[in-house]
Amino acid sequence: MSTTTKLRSGASIPLVGLGTWKSSPGDVGTAVRAAVTAGYRHIDTAYGYGNEKEIGHALVDLLKDPQVGITRNQLFVTTKLWNSHHQPADVKTYCKESLSNLQCDYIDLYLMHWPHGFKGGGPMFPRTPEGFIEGDDIDYLDTYKAMEELVDEGLCKHIGVSNFNLQQMKRLLDNCRIHPSALQVECHPYLNQSDLLAFCQSQGIALEAYSPLGSSDNPWAEICSKQLTPLLSHPELEKIAGKLGKTVAQVLIRFHVQRGVIVLPKSVRAERIAENLNVFDFSIDDVDMATIVGLNRNQRLVIPILDKGDAGLVVRDIGHKHYPFKDDGTTPVALLTKQ
Repeated sequence: MSTTTKLRSGASIPLVGLGTWKSSPGDVGTAVRAAVTAGYRHIDTAYGYGNEKEIGHALVDLLKDPQVGITRNQLFVTTKLWNSHHQPADVKTYCKESLSNLQCDYIDLYLMHWPHGFKGGGPMFPRTPEGFIEGDDIDYLDTYKAMEELVDEGLCKHIGVSNFNLQQMKRLLDNCRIHPSALQVECHPYLNQSDLLAFCQSQGIALEAYSPLGSSDNPWAEICSKQLTPLLSHPELEKIAGKLGKTVAQVLIRFHVQRGVIVLPKSVRAERIAENLNVFDFSIDDVDMATIVGLNRNQRLVIPILDKGDAGLVVRDIGHKHYPFKDDGTTPVALLTKQ
């Protein structure tokens, strides 16, 4: 099986990339170096992760290293426009800042991180007195139009979006000039995104999976997965892994790859990083694929949540009109309390 797939433009994109969300400062550069040395050619980051500069330094070191022997056009670098930069006048400014941070002349794939904007000109997470995010009602279509100009100017080769729901994707396609190349979403066996995947495949949009192993270390995992067995210790997955002589993580990554999903596992350990790429020498049979598909609970594990004390737990961004996961059935009903 090929280790890459084609975007709508015909450009190749590696099916397995290194995810860097939650990678600690000091660790993420080491992880990127380990990943590229192990054979990764796809690095995923975001302005909002706060690690672009460290990744940029690592990329420069790797490109200069004759033992690694790679050129810039052999790497596929993705980063994302942050929520507080949605005003059209800000888009180019912050794209250029990401380019400077990454020490790149262009971005291979630039994604709008979320459809809902935050108030700009201040902190990355502007808050109301009640602790909710202070939103900006800018329409994501206007933000995307400004991103289209980045392609026109050669700052980005491809653009796309992240965390959009199906209806938002349809609206975007009805109103865009440049077709989105990719949609990046939370995707794992508990949230296998089958409907969104089918739609994207029908429209020539690559679907990318973040938190493909279940993201048990994300800040809200304990709340969101209370009644779920962690994927990495799920007995059905352990059984399949044992039969194949692979780790559960490798089985999960292979599951995505066999569905045609680009997968972005995160690790900062060199041995785990290399192991996560070693998924192209085996396949999962139809029976076991069906078993994994059957684990779907339509359940999100990555939901920004606020603890309101006596009022209980609520979704942090629920009051924003463009918040994508209010009505798609993937958020526990108990958390859908309005601001």
